[in-house]
Amino acid sequence: MTTRRWYATRGTGTAARIVSGIGALFALILVVYICLIIFGANMANAFARFIQSMAEPLALFFPGLFPIANATLAVIVNYGLAALFWIVVTGIIARAIA
Repeated sequence: MTTRRWYATRGTGTAARIVSGIGALFALILVVYICLIIFGANMANAFARFIQSMAEPLALFFPGLFPIANATLAVIVNYGLAALFWIVVTGIIARAIA
């Protein structure tokens, strides 16, 4: 006969997963915005405007950090750095919590 043991946890693993998930969601929004720019989406479209309105505040101080003449490349570099920033920072926070 198998017995089950229930252990009380502090919930830190769950909190770390939530923090990592939030960072992944932020990075995903930025990557979707980058893809919209790369593939030349109609930025007058409601979905594209919605993603842009979410991506711009998440990019923090990164847009304009590297002045690149090619606008598409500038979005890739600057918003890509912002996505990487969110993954790294939330990963560090999640490690500190767990």
